[in-house]
Amino acid sequence: MKFENRYSWSDRLLHRLAFKSSGLQVALADSEYQLHKKRLAELTVDRPVFVTGLPRAGTTILLNLLVETGAFASHTYRDMPFVLCPMFWQGLTKNFQVQEGARERAHGDGLMVATDSPEAFEEMVWKHFWPSHYKNDRIEEWMSCDDAEFLAFFRKHIRKVVAVRVRPAVTSCRYVSKNNLNIARLSCLPEALTDAKFVVPFREPVQHAASLLKQHLAFLDTHRGDAFASDYMEGIGHYDFGVHLRPVNFNGWLDRDRRADAVNLSFWLEYWIAAYGNIAAKIGSRVRLLSYRQLTANPRSTLEWLATFLEVDDAAQLVDRGVQLRSPREHETDTSTVDRQLLEDARGLYSQLEETSRF
Repeated sequence: MKFENRYSWSDRLLHRLAFKSSGLQVALADSEYQLHKKRLAELTVDRPVFVTGLPRAGTTILLNLLVETGAFASHTYRDMPFVLCPMFWQGLTKNFQVQEGARERAHGDGLMVATDSPEAFEEMVWKHFWPSHYKNDRIEEWMSCDDAEFLAFFRKHIRKVVAVRVRPAVTSCRYVSKNNLNIARLSCLPEALTDAKFVVPFREPVQHAASLLKQHLAFLDTHRGDAFASDYMEGIGHYDFGVHLRPVNFNGWLDRDRRADAVNLSFWLEYWIAAYGNIAAKIGSRVRLLSYRQLTANPRSTLEWLATFLEVDDAAQLVDRGVQLRSPREHETDTSTVDRQLLEDARGLYSQLEETSRF
């Protein structure tokens, strides 16, 4: 099924209007906060968790595992398209929004999604408050996110997402975010949210790069043949693949002479090195790496470590879900055209990350 055919004409119109009205959504967000101030104040929302990393690293699987424990609340497809004012949208649609049957997500990777599936829509907040970071062909790192207006909105937004997910009688729940582009904010977000924890999964670089390349080529085809799919991905800040690809310019790597085109494996290996080399310097007590190889090879011990790191109250709820984990599919990959030094650099960094992530 074409992406566009999943949405009616009115759905597509509503999404396009929402994507072009972030200012209106922010204004509505302030009104909804005042309207629901008492309910929001009664909630205990602390120790948020941020899952981030390059796409195809296992971030979605980790998000699902955490949400399934019942201890975490996240954005879901039900929040679309008025993501910035979730309580307003829930109130407006609760009488006619229905649960759709599960379908494979647009990535074509076998992961099934439905209306209440958790997903990554948080980037729409960052897009509104930090437009200067989004260049035509790249996204610049955040060295600081110490903006009072943004932080006030973001903290309230986190509380609202929890409020629309939990039952009325529940007074305590934690927020979990899966946002790949938060790798561009690891220099500032941990300092801004001092009770937050950050988990950064990673994979073997050649296989990871091959998966990224495959997704990019697939989304190029989708976006060129489906205008709404293109608008949708750009609207939610999905700059990972396709015609809207905007890599994060870690340490100016996009300005180097050796950079290959994004339809080549070398480009994605260079991006992998730039991203995880940058992340490696930011690992600390609240920012930790997670090896996807270790997770799938030893799910129980890895999830026990994760439960301890994240201070999950009922660790068994997380650990027992390890039975559903599978190793990522292997891609047949021709590296004959890849610079030998590039491969050595990637594998050397991978060994370093594996050693750093041991528990």
